[in-house]
Amino acid sequence: MSSEEGLSSAISDWLIFNSWWLLLPFVMLLVIAAFIVAFVLLLYMISPLISPKPLKLNGAHVVVTGGSSGIGKCIAMECYKQGAFITLVARDESKLVQAKKEVEKYAINDKQVVLCISVDVSKDYSQVESVIKQAQEKLGPVDMLVNCAGTSVSGKFEEVEVDRFRKLMEVNYLGSVYPTRAVITTMKERRMGRIMFVSSQAGQIGLFGYTAYSPSKFALRGLAESLQMEMKPYNIYVTVAYPPDTDTPGLAEENKTKPLETKLISETSGVCQPEQVAKIVVKDAVQGNFNSSVGPDGYMLSALTCGMSPVTSITEGLQQIVTMGLFRTIALFYLGSFDSIVRRCMIQREQSKAADKTE
Repeated sequence: MSSEEGLSSAISDWLIFNSWWLLLPFVMLLVIAAFIVAFVLLLYMISPLISPKPLKLNGAHVVVTGGSSGIGKCIAMECYKQGAFITLVARDESKLVQAKKEVEKYAINDKQVVLCISVDVSKDYSQVESVIKQAQEKLGPVDMLVNCAGTSVSGKFEEVEVDRFRKLMEVNYLGSVYPTRAVITTMKERRMGRIMFVSSQAGQIGLFGYTAYSPSKFALRGLAESLQMEMKPYNIYVTVAYPPDTDTPGLAEENKTKPLETKLISETSGVCQPEQVAKIVVKDAVQGNFNSSVGPDGYMLSALTCGMSPVTSITEGLQQIVTMGLFRTIALFYLGSFDSIVRRCMIQREQSKAADKTE
């Protein structure tokens, strides 16, 4: 073999050897991608095995606090449509009677019953415990509790009366603690049950004008996460619902005193109908989902704020991991627009004051 042929052969061997090294990263990427695809497919296959068994509402006893109007009443209607026995709990007896008539229109059999109980769930625990006991004696043990009693106040921090901070914590937080405490022992004994806390998107993100309202709704998540960890071994599942602004009497009352900044920020997500909200949150509670959100904005907020929240399925966790970066980017634009709204309102207010002084 001549020296030229030897050199050519050496170069050829070197090129072949190095071409494999060049291809190696691509081969490794393909192998990793194949493993990821196989892993995801495996998770999808085993996910139903670890998800909670859906609760059958037909014949179940559902207690709804704040059930005389708004989202609470619509949740009662949605459960009644599926064959549940309903206990409506609220303060106003006349509204309860009217709500009872409206719910009864959706009966699917002649055995269903709607029971009304007038009580303030935020005041006296012993009284709440007593009426829940009465309801269970009449309609059987509670299969699902919906904590929907709540109220809202909006206004600038220094303009909200100090007493209103205490009032909102009593109604929105303790008003959910007391009924839950009253049903939990029986649920543990039966090793089954569902508990829903109706929070708000203002319980996921603090906004201008909600310094009194948001903390009372944020508190429900902390309660729900702790309670879920305690109750999961007993086959009791907790759901936190985060509805957006919803067309209810409560929202109409809130809008009367809502600051301009809060109105403009709220308008970026629109207003939902209570029937739509009820259908979604009931479905999530029945399936045992921890988070219940409404609409694209709600889904994004739930993914962004999931933190250490429980997941109902592995696929839910994967979705949160995959979407987190994108949603955080979108959220930064939202936050920037909210800050811009607040600044513009402040400038307009200062200009208006200056104009008044010069007149």
